Amino acid sequence: MPTTMPAFRTRAQRFDDLVLDAVEHLERHWGRQIEGTEFAVEDVPPSNPAPWEHGGVPLGRYFPADAGLPPRIVVYRRPVESRAADATDLADLVRDVVVEQVAHMLGRDPQEIDPTYGDEPGR
Repeated sequence: MPTTMPAFRTRAQRFDDLVLDAVEHLERHWGRQIEGTEFAVEDVPPSNPAPWEHGGVPLGRYFPADAGLPPRIVVYRRPVESRAADATDLADLVRDVVVEQVAHMLGRDPQEIDPTYGDEPGR
């Protein structure tokens, strides 16, 4: 599709849409608990891992509120895309990453946040 067409969406824009879909799904059930949390997408994580991260490239991170900044959850597009087999797998993986980070933020099990967490084959 030509880039001048309104339906044209880049891979990054489609990925952003997947993250928004996952967040909107969680907001229906956890709205008050995640209210004020910022959700963002970055292409890759910074080179310095967080103290709790051991090995491997993170797919997402939760940053607690700090110095007047709201809590923030970041999903890393390139690492997530590289692990997905196809578009359906990508959507499922994005949802799982968002669920994992929200669970981390709320101190809960991911299955409690979304009972369908991890239901996809191969995860």
